[in-house]
Amino acid sequence: MNKNTKVLALKYRPQTFDDLIGQEVVAETIKNSIKADKVPNAYLFTGIRGIGKTTIARIVAKSLNCLNGIEKLCKESLCENCEAISSSRHIDVLEMDAASKTGVDDVRDLIEFSRYGPTSSKYKIFIIDEVHMLSKQAFNALLKTLEEPPEYLKFIFATTEIKKIPITVVSRCQRFDLSRIKSTELLNFIKKIKDKENGKVTNEALKLIVKISEGSVRDALSLLDRALLSLESEKELDLNAAQKIFGYFDKSQLIDMFNLILKGDENKVIEIYRNIYDQGVEPKIFINDFLEILYYFKNINSLTLEGTNFSLNDEEYNNIKEISNNVDNNVFTLFWQFTIQTLGELDIVSNQHLSVEMFLLRLIHLKSFKPKRETSLSGDDLIDKKDRDQTNVPSQRINKETINQIKNISQEKKIKLESQVETKTTNDFSIKSFSELIKLCLEKKEMKLKYELEKNVNLVKFENGRMEISFNDNLDKDFVKNLSTKLLEWTRHRWIISFSKNQGEISIRDKEKNEQNDLIENTKKSDLYQSVLEYFPDAELIDVKSSKKDND
Repeated sequence: MNKNTKVLALKYRPQTFDDLIGQEVVAETIKNSIKADKVPNAYLFTGIRGIGKTTIARIVAKSLNCLNGIEKLCKESLCENCEAISSSRHIDVLEMDAASKTGVDDVRDLIEFSRYGPTSSKYKIFIIDEVHMLSKQAFNALLKTLEEPPEYLKFIFATTEIKKIPITVVSRCQRFDLSRIKSTELLNFIKKIKDKENGKVTNEALKLIVKISEGSVRDALSLLDRALLSLESEKELDLNAAQKIFGYFDKSQLIDMFNLILKGDENKVIEIYRNIYDQGVEPKIFINDFLEILYYFKNINSLTLEGTNFSLNDEEYNNIKEISNNVDNNVFTLFWQFTIQTLGELDIVSNQHLSVEMFLLRLIHLKSFKPKRETSLSGDDLIDKKDRDQTNVPSQRINKETINQIKNISQEKKIKLESQVETKTTNDFSIKSFSELIKLCLEKKEMKLKYELEKNVNLVKFENGRMEISFNDNLDKDFVKNLSTKLLEWTRHRWIISFSKNQGEISIRDKEKNEQNDLIENTKKSDLYQSVLEYFPDAELIDVKSSKKDND
């Protein structure tokens, strides 16, 4: 270990293969190749930041040039070569940062330098960090030397963007994909570092550090360094203090907020959010954490506490499981779509805090979600499930001209009650077209119904009091029941909604998409677009927005 620095990420940087964590397979493979004297011309290490790419490159360089050999690789008392490589001053081991030297001239100098053999060691080694930053011409200049280098020359590449490296370069290297460090392994590692530094940090605070670091050892050590310096030496860093230091907050607040959203309690939802905001949590961080909680609500039955990467404790895990079992999965999917949309809106608003508050209120007013429960269907209104299972034919392809409206018993009772109470009441309100129905859903804030009508419904026939449709496989199972109830509430009379085997018109969303595609194709034929291509041959038209001005 490098004891001459106070920064933990450098102080506890691995110096041998035995010091590495989480990369045992890679280390064993490299050691075996060196022992068998089957060293490749070039190594390529790829993976996320802070998992040991450059560190392993230096260890490989020391293993190849150590005076004691790979079997007795220096650990404590370093030989001359290992000492020089560790401090990045060995004359035969050149470290180059491709982010600052990207041009073909830099690579030519490298190739010219490679023509001379090593002066004090067995191999001359070029370590190129962030190799994906090299230009296309630089990669091409490197190809020949990379494929057939002198016996004494070895290349070691490190990158976080493997897809940006030409395949011709990758194929000439022995590639190693370094994995993220497992949560338990990283937790045990920083515990040992904490003990060596005599730090006072609770286990829950360390778990938070592991979660934020996302499998990166360097990030974990940097966060631990920051945490140890944030409190006085005699105080212990607990979870609450760590959340304030790193800008995170207790996930149980989000769980409580989600439960209140389902109950429709606007005041308490906004109060909880404002308390979170006052803790210094940025709106984007809040939205991302909200997405994380939505993921757990949707998939909690397939997760374990270990699988959540220390994000939840036992109590939070059980609370989420209890709530999710009483909510339809479609609710979580709909909430996820709204949250992703809001995340994009935050970049175009000046006050992100107010935008998040409006987002939470919008979730509360999505009225279509209901607890899970079986729906009872009556007599002739049932679709024969047994026949459908036996024939194994999708519902929209059933060989019947029309399938009667689907309604439950409670709806039948409500219809009879309405007819008895309102025998003398008339209402002239009517819906004259399919587009009027969609506008009405928007006005009534029935966004789920509006989404289903636009996306998953194909209109066959529409008239006041009756609608004939076909649909795709994505249509919500409660769509007809919910729409019938709302139409009865809005128009004061019962609507007949029937399914047809005819395909009908394309959906509203598909129609808009086709119109947009036609607009793009017509624009491509215009003189303006052709003149643009003359100056920019690689230009591609991806969107057209029409500008209509009212001259009245």
